[in-house]
Amino acid sequence: MLDPTFSEHSYGFRPGRRAQEAVLAAQAYVQSGLRVVVDVDLPKFFDRVNHDILIDRLRKRIDDAGVIRLVRAYLNSGIMDHGVAQLRHEGTPQGGPLSPLLANVMLDEVDKELERRGHCFARYADDANVYVHIVRAGQRVMTLLRRCYAKLHLLVNDSKSAVASVFGREFLGYSLWVARGREVKRKVAEKPLATFKQRIRELTGRPGGRSMQEVVATLRPYLLGWKGYFGLAQTPTVWRKPPRFGVNSMNGGAIVRNC
Repeated sequence: MLDPTFSEHSYGFRPGRRAQEAVLAAQAYVQSGLRVVVDVDLPKFFDRVNHDILIDRLRKRIDDAGVIRLVRAYLNSGIMDHGVAQLRHEGTPQGGPLSPLLANVMLDEVDKELERRGHCFARYADDANVYVHIVRAGQRVMTLLRRCYAKLHLLVNDSKSAVASVFGREFLGYSLWVARGREVKRKVAEKPLATFKQRIRELTGRPGGRSMQEVVATLRPYLLGWKGYFGLAQTPTVWRKPPRFGVNSMNGGAIVRNC
């Protein structure tokens, strides 16, 4: 089984783990004094996974030629373009059941390199943030990450990547702010909040012959889903009563793993 071999700082597509835990870990790092984040964006990651590199990493973990052949066939499966089948040489099938697992296989060596150097970080799929004390240290980490990703033939989006203060940056739809007593808290980032408001306008504006019950029936699942994910927000004006995610999230805390 591959999952137990992955980094403890990896939260995406793993049994018993979820994005909210990555957000809680990030908050705890910042609360501990790491106020600079190394935020690297990998554009179209799932479309650019190099098959040969991925298979090589997989062979190091699985000593079964049959499984490797099946994965290779899965990766090489053709895609239809205007009725014509075309072979793919990079990328994993969008929405494919194996794609998330293969993404973790691909990126685990970057996680392990960060661990080896003692860095504090949280990764969910291709979204990873590394937390450090000062900008100069962050710049060194950025250089390291560029080198690691280059070995995997992955591109870095310069316009969206940065070494900056954690305040004002976004991670998995959340951003952080400082409350009274210097307590670091979570809030919904500006972009997803604006998207939420726009969607509410679309769902409630101009009923077009719909009854109030029909509008509510359409609105309810969207609201519940949005609240289910962003219920960790510690901003009363957004949510008066956040849903319970467990002991840690109820207390607004997270365990800072060794880093």
